[in-house]
Amino acid sequence: MAQDGKRRAGATPGASAAARARPPSMADVAALAGVSGQTVSRVANNRSNVDEATRERVLSAMKMLGYRPNTAARALATGRFRMIGVVTFDLRAHGNARVLESVVSAVQDTDYSVSVVAVRSHSEQAVREAFDRLSTQAVDGIIVNEPQMLDTAALRLRSDLPIVVVDRDDRHRYPAVGSDDAEGVRAAVTHLLDLGHHTVAHLAGPQDSYPARRRAEAWHRTLKDAGRLTPPVDYGDWSAESGYLIGRQIAERPDVTAVFAANDQMALGLLRALHEAGRPVPDDVSVVGFDNLAESAYFLPPLTTVNQDFEEIGRQSVALLLDQMESAPAEGTAPRGAAAVSVAPRLVVRGSTAPPRA
Repeated sequence: MAQDGKRRAGATPGASAAARARPPSMADVAALAGVSGQTVSRVANNRSNVDEATRERVLSAMKMLGYRPNTAARALATGRFRMIGVVTFDLRAHGNARVLESVVSAVQDTDYSVSVVAVRSHSEQAVREAFDRLSTQAVDGIIVNEPQMLDTAALRLRSDLPIVVVDRDDRHRYPAVGSDDAEGVRAAVTHLLDLGHHTVAHLAGPQDSYPARRRAEAWHRTLKDAGRLTPPVDYGDWSAESGYLIGRQIAERPDVTAVFAANDQMALGLLRALHEAGRPVPDDVSVVGFDNLAESAYFLPPLTTVNQDFEEIGRQSVALLLDQMESAPAEGTAPRGAAAVSVAPRLVVRGSTAPPRA
């Protein structure tokens, strides 16, 4: 009898330990908060039909108990996975890396998470595989951080997911958010002309790049509108090395007194080439870049450049995608060709520009 009593007494602590090991349930949260299980479910699924005081009480109970909503069950109940996919290309490029950083930062202010797939080439197979991978990871929408990918495969991708393009979709196939490159280039070139330079040479990005082409077109149009001659374009590959190599050729042209570089990295290489050739900046040649790298204020001399508001681009991209996700029917197709959002750039004048020598 005593042994049986010991067994029963020993069973109680074990059962209590098992109960303590059990993760908190929705019922536990409801009991602590003094609400129904349905109210806890509404709060967990971020429904709007809960008053703020009750929501705070439920959230406090969740925190006290260490309760974590069952995301799989929530997805079944709401049809949402609370996951945003991002397809990106070449994170070594400053713009791509900054956009991804800003998108992730903007998503952190929501109750969504981010899944990123990097594409190594613009081939149809690579882009299709990236979209397929995100689809299997159960995302609610996709942000495409490289519009050129759309020219290979995205037009033929049959997806009911909302898609937002970062930069610009010139064919208006998807909602898009991007910096107004043309406005930024006009500000840069006009700044140099207003200083008294007769014309402005252009160190462009690669010819197959959408942003490079848009910036080159805006450079040409600005000079033409001002009635100035347009010098031959020099094409780099966005790298400081290409800016340096082309800069050595530019330095041999005594007629060049001002250069607009399509990004800050190439401008950095150009600054070194001009320095080595004995053509001081800005006394002999003025240089303007594009992007406003964090380091550009510390170039020698500090670089005049066009600032792109990548943080705002990220916020607008996430906001536009969330709007698409909320407005698209659960089983329908995502809206196509919606509005494009343009984020204004800003010219930052530093020490690399000055009037030409008399």
